[in-house]
Amino acid sequence: MGAEIPLPRRALSVEDYHRMGEVGLFAPEERLELIHGDLVTMAPIGGPHLHLVNVLAQLFSMQVGRSAVVSVQNPICIPPESEPQPDIVLLRPECWGRAAVPTANDVLLVIEVADTTLARDREIKIPLYARHGIPEAWLFDVASASTTIYRYPSSDGYGTELSPARDAIIAPQLRPDVAISLAEVWLATTR
Repeated sequence: MGAEIPLPRRALSVEDYHRMGEVGLFAPEERLELIHGDLVTMAPIGGPHLHLVNVLAQLFSMQVGRSAVVSVQNPICIPPESEPQPDIVLLRPECWGRAAVPTANDVLLVIEVADTTLARDREIKIPLYARHGIPEAWLFDVASASTTIYRYPSSDGYGTELSPARDAIIAPQLRPDVAISLAEVWLATTR
């Protein structure tokens, strides 16, 4: 058998993706995100993943009130060809008054919770966030009950990667007043 010949690829733009949704090309229950111009099927949300997202969203919401927006499993527009749907995004307070999809400039912190998607989140989505200047990303690995914090974005990825202890208290750099106890997070997910 001969060598595979790569087929020409036409990357979808964010505008293409929105138009496809507007004309009904996606089933209402389909979970898709646009990454580097490709439509990516999102994994079904399982119990441990759902529970951890709910715990984190509740902890953030209780602390920020209306001083920030806690966006849960909603898109971030990263033109020209990405619109990921992170599990949680902490947005600047001025997003309260807008009915538009937030952009990378609106983001204070992005959080991915990985149950079955750890490699994709770590190797594709986290670098995407860094390249577009999202100041900080947290990755929660359900299987190992561990957290990785990524800070100092650049076109090459995040400059700093931290692995806090399971009982550490962590806070986003841009909102140091919003402290999350990892012991509380992981305890809540084992109940």
